[in-house]
Amino acid sequence: MGKSLSGKVIVVTGGSRGLGREMALAFADEGADLVIASRKLDSCEELATLIRDKHGRRALAVACNVGDWGQCEALVEAAYAEFGRVDVLVNNAGMSLLYPSLDQVSESMFDKVIATNLKGPFRLSALIAARMAVAGGGSIINISSIEAVRPEPMAVPYAAAKAGLENLSAGLAQSYGPAVRVNTIRPGAFDTDIAKAWPEEMRTALSQVNALRRIGAPADIVGAALFFASDASAFCSGATLALDGGWR
Repeated sequence: MGKSLSGKVIVVTGGSRGLGREMALAFADEGADLVIASRKLDSCEELATLIRDKHGRRALAVACNVGDWGQCEALVEAAYAEFGRVDVLVNNAGMSLLYPSLDQVSESMFDKVIATNLKGPFRLSALIAARMAVAGGGSIINISSIEAVRPEPMAVPYAAAKAGLENLSAGLAQSYGPAVRVNTIRPGAFDTDIAKAWPEEMRTALSQVNALRRIGAPADIVGAALFFASDASAFCSGATLALDGGWR
């Protein structure tokens, strides 16, 4: 049986750790070549080496702060210079900053959160979708958050950015269809490296607010990511998949 992503080229931002790393490894296992992008080049190189050695796929590591449009453009150029095309873009890079109260959120903090979670995905999607459409098609997957629809007091700017990202997905799906499909995955609480900072009582509480009574393991994102990246979702565009264990 063939690999579902054999010969595809996939760009994953925020790809060196957490959910991005998990998706990149799954894509490679299904036959894709990867462009791994994040701010830390060393981490990207480490994962790219693993993909080459373990899966025998080509992998390019690129340092990129997606909040900077110039770096977004450089990432796109590097991907096309190396592979000649991009079949799937995963806008996974995201960030939220801690603040004592909303009135103490500085302009620079707010701008940084919006830039990483919304501005960067807009620019990368616009640049790559235009080329995908000319080449005959492609898929864009935006990684949102349950915060987009259930904002918590400690993450209001982040929640607003993710809500904007979901709206962006819907608009991009209309703008670049029928050739390019654009869909959203909306994760709930996942046990990634960020979760290591959670106090035990928070971890316990989060495991009780959904129907499955647990927080997500990184591998839990793989099925949804493979679905949207592959032809299995050929008639799916502008959709948002809640991946939260049945949040109540």
